[in-house]
Amino acid sequence: MLAVKVDRGDPMDLYEQVAGEIRRAIAGGEAKPGERLPPAKDLAAVLGVNTNTVLRSLRLLRDEGLLEFRRGRGISVAGTPERGAVAQRAKELVAFARRQGYQLDELVEIIHRVG
Repeated sequence: MLAVKVDRGDPMDLYEQVAGEIRRAIAGGEAKPGERLPPAKDLAAVLGVNTNTVLRSLRLLRDEGLLEFRRGRGISVAGTPERGAVAQRAKELVAFARRQGYQLDELVEIIHRVG
């Protein structure tokens, strides 16, 4: 079982905390590409959160390319630790840019200019 935890006193949404913990596990090598994750209901029970919260986290990580969903086989790690770290930094950059008043298309334009 992954060593994930949530802090109910943290203002960050629970699903984001769960996703962050799984990202950390992937980046730290605790969850390696090809490994299966425990079922969402088991993770939810261990964390004391609703199964839908865990599913939302897992879908987010799937959309980032870190997890793969396969019918009948469950959920497995698809991404590499490097990709997980880059995805996390990108998410932080997008959040920072939005707090500064930039739209996503403006951020993409800035990235193109500096890249």
